[in-house]
Amino acid sequence: MDKTAGGWLNGFLGVLIFSGSLPATRAAVMDFDPVFLTVARATIAALLGIALLLAAREKLPERRDVPSLVIVAIGVVIGYPLLTALALQHITSAHSIVFVGLLPLATAIFAVLRGGERPRPAFWLFSCVGSALVVGYAVGQGVSASPTGDMLMLAAIVICGLGYAEGAKLSRRLGGWQVICWALAVSLPLMLVLVVTLAPPSFGNVSLPAWLGLAYVSLFSMLIGFVFWYRGLAQGGIAAVGQLQLLQPFFGLALAATLLGEHVSAGMLVVTLAVVACVVGAKRVAA
Repeated sequence: MDKTAGGWLNGFLGVLIFSGSLPATRAAVMDFDPVFLTVARATIAALLGIALLLAAREKLPERRDVPSLVIVAIGVVIGYPLLTALALQHITSAHSIVFVGLLPLATAIFAVLRGGERPRPAFWLFSCVGSALVVGYAVGQGVSASPTGDMLMLAAIVICGLGYAEGAKLSRRLGGWQVICWALAVSLPLMLVLVVTLAPPSFGNVSLPAWLGLAYVSLFSMLIGFVFWYRGLAQGGIAAVGQLQLLQPFFGLALAATLLGEHVSAGMLVVTLAVVACVVGAKRVAA
């Protein structure tokens, strides 16, 4: 398997894992405070990541890598998890998943600004069409959904795109799993203080679905998914492989309906299928 094909495969596995993030977060915020959930998942993942770094005897990052690691930490360790957790107090995971269709465009823009990539004009056409479909759907649902939840999701998408692009660029030097582990390690001191400060007096009322949601976002969304995702972006190109995120709503909607019993409307399915067609076109153009 060549490097580009490996990049698309790793990227696909990362997207598949991330697809469960919003439904799992939705289940967790039923019983956990969103801010506590954010710091708890980061703390758990950071402890596991540091254990991996120690087991592999990884060398400390160079000083020039620290600013990029901080950006990754702000984007995907703190910013995206916190903003999505807050958003899911106002909207369903099925509704929020549609916004994920904007992530490829955000990632591609930051791939140009931070990664130095220069996609073809036709690539931008597919990316913008897919994103326009998502925005059009969100605007059309505005009267029945929460403007607060929508704005939080839009902010989450922007900061996540930055974290993805920055982490992928850094993965070319440090490696995919090393980047997310070091970013988690950078955030651990602050996360530890906050998790102790914000911990509820008792966990007796926390349901099993909430615990399972916390476990998923800590282990898979915060760590394992990034091992494949950053490797895929580094191998196949940030902007190109980033278009695979257009598939995430399709998987996420299926999980939201199956596991949480949420309603998936015909409009959601139409938008999802349309953006799947866009990612196929973007892949062909990138190839």
